[in-house]
Amino acid sequence: MKKNIHVIKGDITTLAVDAIVNAANRSLLVGGGVDGAIHAKAGRKLEEACRKLNGCAVGEAKMTPGFLLPVKAIIHTVAPQWYDCQKSEQEKEQLLKNCYVHAYRLAKENDLKTIAFPCLGAGIYQVPIEVSAKVAIDTALEYSDSFDQIFLVLQKKMPNVIKRIFFIETVEPFCLF
Repeated sequence: MKKNIHVIKGDITTLAVDAIVNAANRSLLVGGGVDGAIHAKAGRKLEEACRKLNGCAVGEAKMTPGFLLPVKAIIHTVAPQWYDCQKSEQEKEQLLKNCYVHAYRLAKENDLKTIAFPCLGAGIYQVPIEVSAKVAIDTALEYSDSFDQIFLVLQKKMPNVIKRIFFIETVEPFCLF
C-alpha cells in the first residue's frame, strides 16, 4: 500500500504543497474551472508569466512560480479534448497520461517533493471520469517513490467513482480522506 498517495476532496488552491498542477488551456491564459480558480488566487503576475511561456501543447507541461498561492510552483498542462474526433480514444488516453508524466518529471527536475493534481481533463474537456481517475492513480503509483506526498484532488461527486474503480479492482493503493 502506498501511504504517500492521497485522494482528497477539496480546493487545490489552498493546499500547502511544493507544486500544484493546473488543468490549463493551450494558451495558458486564464480559463474556467480549476484554471480560473488558480489564476484568480495566484494573482496577476501568473497571467504575465504564462504569456511569456507562449502556450503549451496537449500532453506537455510548463512551470511558473506559485505567486500568491501557498506553493513554490504551478505546473501547467493541457489535457486532450475527449470530443476531438480526429484522435482515437487510445491516443487521447496516452496524451492524458503524458500530462501527468511531464508534470511529475518537471516537478522532479526542480526538486519539488510534494505535488497536487486535479482530475485532469474531467471538466470542460469531457474526459470520462473513469478514464481520468484511472490514469491519475496509475501514474501516481508509477511516480510515488519519487515524491514525499502526492495528492489527487477531486470534486465532490468523484470519490464514489474512485471507490468503484479502485477499491473493487485493487488492494487500497492510497488513503481516501
